[in-house]
Amino acid sequence: MTDHNDNSYLETDSSNICEVLQILGAKWAFLVLNELLRGPQRFNQLQRNTAVIKTQSLTDTLRHLEQNGLVLRQVFPTVPVTVEYSLTEKGSDFQTALKEMNKWVEKWGKPPQVNGKTSISS
Repeated sequence: MTDHNDNSYLETDSSNICEVLQILGAKWAFLVLNELLRGPQRFNQLQRNTAVIKTQSLTDTLRHLEQNGLVLRQVFPTVPVTVEYSLTEKGSDFQTALKEMNKWVEKWGKPPQVNGKTSISS
């Protein structure tokens, strides 16, 4: 049985979290991965579906995810060139973590409501 107060456990746990954050990179990575779970998408389609992400940030996020093996960038020799993004097996495997994050935010993400207004305690 592992003692969760053990310092070696905490160091390993923190190290793993840091590694996950390095692999995922930008704050938009979760949103991009979640969107690509719907299936392969071209850049403009992905940009429309993730409207909150600016073009350069989306480009940077896709490059980072591709470099870390989560996203596959496929170029088709059409005129003009068509580029399609999809998840690799590694990227698809992250779906379990995204589902758990979704469960967590459903439980804890929204502040309690009182009489239709957000309750804020000071």
